[in-house]
Amino acid sequence: MAAQDDGRGEEMLGVLDAAFGELLEADPAAFRVKFRKMAASAFAFYRGTACLFYHDLRGEAAGEGPFLDERTARVWIHGDLHAENFGTYMDATGRLIFNVNDFDEAYVGPFTWDLKRFAASVALIGYTKALSDDVISDLVRAYAAAYRERIAALAGGARDDEVPPFTLDTARGPLLDALRHARARTRFGLLETMTEIRDFERRFTPGGGAIELDEATRATVLAAFEGYVATLPASGRTQPDARRVKDVVGRRGIGIGSAGLRSFNILLEGNSDALENDVVIYVKQAQTPAVSRHITEERVRSYFTHEGHRTVISQRALQAHADPWLGWTELDGAGQLVAEVSPYAIDLDWSDIDDPAQIAAVVADLGRATATMHAAADDESGHSLVPFSTERAIDAAIGDGAAGLAELLVDFAHAYGSRARADHQVFVDLFRNGRIPGLS
Repeated sequence: MAAQDDGRGEEMLGVLDAAFGELLEADPAAFRVKFRKMAASAFAFYRGTACLFYHDLRGEAAGEGPFLDERTARVWIHGDLHAENFGTYMDATGRLIFNVNDFDEAYVGPFTWDLKRFAASVALIGYTKALSDDVISDLVRAYAAAYRERIAALAGGARDDEVPPFTLDTARGPLLDALRHARARTRFGLLETMTEIRDFERRFTPGGGAIELDEATRATVLAAFEGYVATLPASGRTQPDARRVKDVVGRRGIGIGSAGLRSFNILLEGNSDALENDVVIYVKQAQTPAVSRHITEERVRSYFTHEGHRTVISQRALQAHADPWLGWTELDGAGQLVAEVSPYAIDLDWSDIDDPAQIAAVVADLGRATATMHAAADDESGHSLVPFSTERAIDAAIGDGAAGLAELLVDFAHAYGSRARADHQVFVDLFRNGRIPGLS
């Protein structure tokens, strides 16, 4: 590597060690898989390095920057808002919704951090699709304009029918396609891929990523499950199927963000004796969010019992009518996130979204979804950490500066997109040349 790249490489190694060092030491094989996935493309690298992104933004951690004040610098944020962290889910009312997903990095911080992280991801996707810089700029402006429009509408008290969520009735284009694909799925179909019938009872299928547990570990997981049940909303605790455990297995961490994290699946009896409506939930060790390394106020840190509690409270704040199975627990002293393995969860697929006009329509919808998410998490969400109306605070901070916000995001998208592409090459050289400690 060139001397300049080598300096960035050493900086990168320090950030990665601070974020993943303990987990990497515990499970280097999982991180070899994670890092090979990250090496595949600049976007995959960007997805896996929220820690580096916030390290680079640390100058804004004190709330200094355009559109930030004492309120807008400390709102609930997603923490890892990139173009692939949107998809479908079935909410607690039984409606299929397209919105933001994956709240593992959620925390409290500047609202502009979410917007910047998304804007840079648009630049990276646009680059892979060979779009010009001018087209990428227009895409980021479309996102910013839609975000500003929706925030203003919500701050002005718009009714639900004026700013509806993205559903089968209101979504369009690729968002509607994702919802239709999700609707075609069934819980029975999911069960068929993970379980089998043995001795007239449903059990997890051996192999295929399932890890059989010894009796001591199984007992520990079941004890953690009992703690989890107490964290469910009152309606969930009264469900007759909430405590009928049929089987438990271990799972290896799945995905770029889950390397080295312990995970378990629990099979629960459904709402009848029939075998086709059983429920699978997962128990996963929650991680320290990258944002929290730069937002150090004690009032924020002390609000959460552990990272599992932080993840769930953040998701419930940011996502209206969240998964009714969403809860938390502790296992061997570590905070755990618990949620349903849902058949209705489908991520937005960018592989066939190539026409600039179609991409612009999608990113505008994602801008509206971002604004709705930010607006959900405020003084009306049932949590006291953000005791004011987020949408009104953001609306006031932007004021007449909508064009300025758009250009701020355009400039950042190009600058950080270019940096992420260069960082990706540095990372690949570090990895392939055995310079990441513990993975040589």
